[in-house]
Amino acid sequence: MRLAFSFRCLLAALVVLLSASGLWAQSRPKATTVYIVRHAEKDLTPGLPDPALTPAGEQRARALQKKLRRRPVAAIFTTDTKRTRTTVAPLAATLNLTPRVYDARQLPALAARIRTEYAGKTVVVIGHSNTILETAEALGAPRPVPTVADAEYSYLLEVKLAPTGTATAKARQYGAASGSAAPKPQ
Repeated sequence: MRLAFSFRCLLAALVVLLSASGLWAQSRPKATTVYIVRHAEKDLTPGLPDPALTPAGEQRARALQKKLRRRPVAAIFTTDTKRTRTTVAPLAATLNLTPRVYDARQLPALAARIRTEYAGKTVVVIGHSNTILETAEALGAPRPVPTVADAEYSYLLEVKLAPTGTATAKARQYGAASGSAAPKPQ
């Protein structure tokens, strides 16, 4: 009888410990994930103030949608150009999200907004060849590649912001290969 009582006490204590550990695991802060992408291939006709995507660019926009459609994206940020808005349109439609416009000259403000308003969530940022690495840096991550060539459109940067404040970045590829002189992702 005494053994049965001890076993029940031990079992009750185990249930309490497992429940408490489950609650602790649920309350731990999660990392924020930021996917940073350059707009897809654009019309290179000289003198166009706001070029549209080429057919290859439209195909890349669909590839981005396929790549990220199952991610729990909470927000999409895009600059106010036709090429960035069109690049993210298929993904935004699939996720039923309205892209938010940001100023590419104010990357620290965008980074601060992501860190405060989207902590623990997943965000997508669409930018330009001269802003995607700078966006990763504004978030506190080192550049995952040294540069983005003018003809390089296939990078998908994944920045992880740990609750502790540290940030890491990885360069991945999506869609068709582009940019013959593009550096290899690390």
